[in-house]
This record gives sequence, C-alpha cells and structure tokens, in this order.
Amino acid sequence: MIGVDWGTSSLRAYRLDAAGTVLERRESDRGILNVTGGDFAAALRDLIGPWLALGERRVLLSGMIGSRQGWVEAPYLPCPAGAAEIGAALVQVPFAGAEVLLVPGLRDFDAAGTPEVMRGEETQIVGVLNGHARACLPGSHSKWAQVEDGRIVAFQTFFSGEAFAALRTATILGRMMNDAPTDPAAFDRGLARAGDPGHLLNHLFGVRTLGLFDRLSADESGSYLSGLLIGHEVGAACPTGAVVHLIGAAPLCALYARALARVGATAMIEEPDAAARGLHRIGAIAPWN
Repeated sequence: MIGVDWGTSSLRAYRLDAAGTVLERRESDRGILNVTGGDFAAALRDLIGPWLALGERRVLLSGMIGSRQGWVEAPYLPCPAGAAEIGAALVQVPFAGAEVLLVPGLRDFDAAGTPEVMRGEETQIVGVLNGHARACLPGSHSKWAQVEDGRIVAFQTFFSGEAFAALRTATILGRMMNDAPTDPAAFDRGLARAGDPGHLLNHLFGVRTLGLFDRLSADESGSYLSGLLIGHEVGAACPTGAVVHLIGAAPLCALYARALARVGATAMIEEPDAAARGLHRIGAIAPWN
C-alpha cells in the first residue's frame, strides 16, 4: 500500500509492506497550495509513479488534500473517533491506474459551541497512541487531543505557530529581530514571562520594550517571542503533572518538551513516521475493492 500525508505546503509518500514497515519514502513541496491548476492527480502520479509501475494499486491519502481547497472534500467525522470510525468513512477519489481513498478529518466543539477541526493530525494520533493518553501536535495550528480507548474524544487548537510567523513578518516586533538560531536562554525567559500574571497581548508588547531598553537583543527576540507564545499555549492546555505525547518535527517538539517541564508536565516525544503508521492502521481496515 502507498500512504500519502498531503498538507498545505508539502506532501510525503510512503510505500508500506503488509506489516506497515516503510519500504521507501518520497517527498515533494507540492502541497495543496502549490499544485498548479489544482491538478492533484498529476502531482500524485509524478510522486508515486515509480511505485505504481512496481504494481502498487492501493493509495490512502490524509491531510489537507481532503479539505475544501484540496482534491475532494471529505466531510468531518464527529468525535469520538478512532481507526475503526475513520476507516469506515473513507472517501473514494477518481484516479486512473490505482484505487485511491481519502481519510476524513475530525470535528469537535468547545464548551461555547465553537467548532474545532483537524485534518491529518488524526492519522498521526491513530498511528502512535492506543488506550488513554494526551497528545500535542505542535505546528502552525497546534492540536491538543485527548485519547480514550484508542479514540480521539476531544481536542482543541492553538494558533501559536502561525501567530509567531505573522508577528515576525507583519508587525513592529519583527523589525527588532534577527533571523537567528534558537537561543535556549531567551526561550526560557519567554516561558517564564508567560507564567507571570497578565494577558498575552500585554506580554507581547514587552517584546518591543525589552528591545528598546537593551534588555533583549535582536538575536534573542525571536526565541523570546517563541517561548512567550508556547508558554501561554502550554499553560492554557496542559494540567500540572500531565503526561503529554508530542508528535511532530523534532526541533519543535524539543521546545514544547522544555515548556512542559516548566509547568511540571512530562513529555514523551514520539518517533517519526506517525503518519505512515496511522495510514497503515487505517488502510488495514479500509474497504478496498
């Protein structure tokens, strides 16, 4: 089987054997926003053509490719949902030469009735978590999910990653920052500030004033801002003493682990290829023809 994790800016494909072992990987920058004319079939064929030539005929897609801006819109499933519910709701995608199925996203509602949605993260969570667990998937839109009996029962989203990018590029804060490597000490200062009384919007202005008074250098400011945003997120999402499974890019997970330790939580960083494992698990129960 071929599993494809297809996001907004990139896609990754995995050729999997019957046991779920990754035999080969292929990657492209042709995320859904980078596919000319919306010709997703051609983009997919360009990437996995060599595997199709070897006889692979089952392809399972997950991620933003199933969004309204993607290939075929897959309706959101309500929580709670796990591999069984997801596998029973796969959407057929027209594609010559192979059977292509699409994983739907999940939806939830907060206490005020505001919708929450995810696409792609559900596949990663299904790939690595069974039983009862709390998961965090850091990124542009960080997801925090509660898993019970292997099913995602609730989740919430934090806009931290995209806010960081916007603040750096489109506000006055960014004019006081250099594009510098992560500074652990400055990041920790941001985490500490996030634990102080007060609102995030007030704390954000401090990024500028600390720079004005030479208490934060241009090389340190980006790391401080990152710590501030992640610190506020973790403080809001994570109970003291919780065990949190981190799923995502190793450098970002390391920063979240640092923030979790500060609030007395324990981080467990999951191994890479969570999406591949989730695609295999769902594919194993998919209604292939």
